[in-house]
Amino acid sequence: MSIFSAVFSRSAAGWTGAEIDLAEADGIDDVADLMRDVAGARDPGAAEGTMILMVEADDEWFGIVRVDDHNDPQVFLSDARVVPGYPLAALLLDGKGDGEPEEAEGTGQTPYPDPAGDSGLLSDFGTSGEELLALTLREGLLPADALDEVAGRAGFAESLDALRA
Repeated sequence: MSIFSAVFSRSAAGWTGAEIDLAEADGIDDVADLMRDVAGARDPGAAEGTMILMVEADDEWFGIVRVDDHNDPQVFLSDARVVPGYPLAALLLDGKGDGEPEEAEGTGQTPYPDPAGDSGLLSDFGTSGEELLALTLREGLLPADALDEVAGRAGFAESLDALRA
């Protein structure tokens, strides 16, 4: 399984990002704490602001987690049907999922994704809930492309590209 995850935080100088290892996280609260730790290590004031985690896995799905200061994390997952096959997806949704992916009758393909969570979590960063759902459901759009679009609207696309390189 190939999973990329990075946390982005805002400071007076703009957005900064860093890859983050979520292997030791046991729940969404651990993910939020790791986000704060990584952001705070780069800029001590960042852990008190807004942090956005971007996760993409195997060109199959993506997840976004937003943490503001010490508030509870907000989560969006592009396809809840991946939860049984990806422990990280289950962790992001706190173990809630819809079960195994179904095949569309007679096609051998899975039907459209089943987004879960708070689609409006980035409305104030240029991507409304409706736009995030549209990106999720757009045929042929890879998870990395959807995250590029979201990052571009929020203003940290260059930082995301640099971390992927």
